[in-house]
Amino acid sequence: MAEEDDSLREWHRLFGLFLADYFTDSPFDVEVESDLSVQQQFLDVIIIRRRKGNNIPPMPDGLEVLADHNLITFKSHHEALDGWAMKELVGHSVAYRKLVSRKLPKLIPEERIRLFAISARFPNKLSKEVPWQTVRDGVYDCDWGTDRVRVVVTSQLATTEPNAIMHLFSPSRELLAFGQATYRQRSEKSSHLLKKVLKNWRNEGLAMPFTMQDFMREYMKEELAELPKEKFADVLADVPIEQRLAGVSKEQLEKYLAELDAKGAKSKSKPKRKKK
Repeated sequence: MAEEDDSLREWHRLFGLFLADYFTDSPFDVEVESDLSVQQQFLDVIIIRRRKGNNIPPMPDGLEVLADHNLITFKSHHEALDGWAMKELVGHSVAYRKLVSRKLPKLIPEERIRLFAISARFPNKLSKEVPWQTVRDGVYDCDWGTDRVRVVVTSQLATTEPNAIMHLFSPSRELLAFGQATYRQRSEKSSHLLKKVLKNWRNEGLAMPFTMQDFMREYMKEELAELPKEKFADVLADVPIEQRLAGVSKEQLEKYLAELDAKGAKSKSKPKRKKK
């Protein structure tokens, strides 16, 4: 059990450290595994606005609503985002609000604190137990009592550059490859973090492509499979003929041309109907 707990904690730490890298040189600081009580109870990640300024990196889907204090619980592909996790997050928010207000005459306004739950897998059970609203693909709002929690499911997010950091924690070979190829490093430490994440995935037996070319090949297969046949001509219109025929052997081409000739001859041989 202890080894399993250590493994899960490592995924949480890596997620927090990647967020710390992502917010490098921004007005926000990222704290990982913050202790919010006398008896140690750790919150995975806190993103805090420490400085004024607008040099904020493009936000991954779901995180564009950051407040001054942003409390995040993270669930890896091994864990479920469930009711207990939500109770813990809301409990942490109470302790945190008291902690940051201890030198103030009164508690900071609740609207300066936002709650986030980031999960590698969609929480099927939780989504049926509480008020649940879809914001966009992979982004949801969950009402837990009087609190609203923004839920981000990494495996459902679009393949855009700001989402690359999230896809490093998606339990999908293709999405992981996209994240690895697309994530733009912002500090020297991020290359070591990336190696550690990929090593963890390999240790768990996830085979994956390591190049953008591999990802694009898989991505285009999926896109073309959903493309209506009448749109293929539009897609190929600007592609040089030699590229369209790349990988087609002379024998395959000759066979195809022969089939076209046979179809044409058969069509011409059919007697035309006389007009009445």
